[in-house]
Amino acid sequence: MVKLILSGCNGKMGRVIAECVRERNDCTVVAGLDLNTDMAGGFPVFADAADCVVEGDVIIDFSHPDALNSVLGLAARRNTPVVIATTGLSHAQVDQVHSASRQIPVFFTANMSLGVNLLVELAKTAARVLGQEYDIEIIEKHHNQKIDAPSGTALWLADEISGVLPQPPQYIHDRHSQRRKRTKTEVGIHAVRGGTIVGEHDVLFAGRDETITLSHRAASKEIFATGSLNAALFLYGKANGLYSMADLI
Repeated sequence: MVKLILSGCNGKMGRVIAECVRERNDCTVVAGLDLNTDMAGGFPVFADAADCVVEGDVIIDFSHPDALNSVLGLAARRNTPVVIATTGLSHAQVDQVHSASRQIPVFFTANMSLGVNLLVELAKTAARVLGQEYDIEIIEKHHNQKIDAPSGTALWLADEISGVLPQPPQYIHDRHSQRRKRTKTEVGIHAVRGGTIVGEHDVLFAGRDETITLSHRAASKEIFATGSLNAALFLYGKANGLYSMADLI
């Protein structure tokens, strides 16, 4: 039984993860980290990671970028593997995650869904085949409570596609102020926020007289919860280093 410390336990994703854990027999949540110290999950909750006195086998961080320092600090002090599932990290914070992986096992990916990771691979294959003869646009849609835009997954898609193109493209996030034709060396990234949309990502390849669209739709947050739990179980007992969904698959 793998013992988990859940950062962001009283957030929307944290509660979904805790509920999924209750239906499994291979892991259990022994403590939570959250500014809201409500113990509705049946385990102790600490507002500050430095105050956590409970030992765990793996830390799952599905909280807020502001919590990254304290979570990585706790993991480093205890030499505990950590799954970083929080989105909206800055470039400096991503570098911090990479640095931490030299000391502890770290699982880090822009999206915990197996389907989204497959979408990334399919988009890279399409980009290799179609090259810059096709215009590439990425459209992401999320609920109206999501703070960061564009989503980390959309930016991840753009970066992965960019890596296989013959010439690195420019990312265009806003066209309304531009009075010019679209160039071949750009990728458009668009964010939609509304209602209770869990998460939708489309990669559009628009060529002469045809379009190809690769899409992923998330029906519930459980796919991300399940992915983070599978990542935690995978990470338990691993050597120091940086791991991703590609390693789990």
